[in-house]
Amino acid sequence: MNRTASITRITSETKIEMMINIDGSGKAEVNTGIGFFDHMLNSFAKHGFFDLKCIVDGDLEVDCHHTIEDTGIVLGECIKKAIGDKKGIVRYGSCILPMDESLILCALDLSGRPYFVTDMKFQAERVGGYDTEMVKEFFYAVSYSCGMNLHIKQLSNDGNAHHIIEGAYKSFAKALDQATKHDPRITDVLSTKGSL
Repeated sequence: MNRTASITRITSETKIEMMINIDGSGKAEVNTGIGFFDHMLNSFAKHGFFDLKCIVDGDLEVDCHHTIEDTGIVLGECIKKAIGDKKGIVRYGSCILPMDESLILCALDLSGRPYFVTDMKFQAERVGGYDTEMVKEFFYAVSYSCGMNLHIKQLSNDGNAHHIIEGAYKSFAKALDQATKHDPRITDVLSTKGSL
């Protein structure tokens, strides 16, 4: 089964070309115009074993908001399209990931029902060209465009903003990799309703 998806999304604020292969090897070609965001998306691909192409031309002369949020929308749409009818997949995934002094938990359910919860707090306003408030906006966009129940919790009380954000992206990648795996015991979808 070929679990790939490609989407091009063009608005007056951004142009995004994205391709994801859920069953990849972690190869990435990323250029968003925001160095730290590129680093996070490369980490997402590497640690989730997803092949990812993400080329973004955004209105960075305004700020980073549209570029990051719209990329989240398209990533969620690509994941949803790539996993298709969800037959045979584990559905749930979770990861507690340490990143130096930071400890991040990610748990998700590919339920078809979007919901996002987070409690991450940052002492810095930005990391490079990435505003820290955009972490919430990015994952909210992924959750709602994919139809994913997503929780990202900061288990340590404080930490370096770079480490907290990187921990969030990596733990999300590991949880998503787990949730999208096939289990031979699951012959349809893992739901008493018969559909997700």
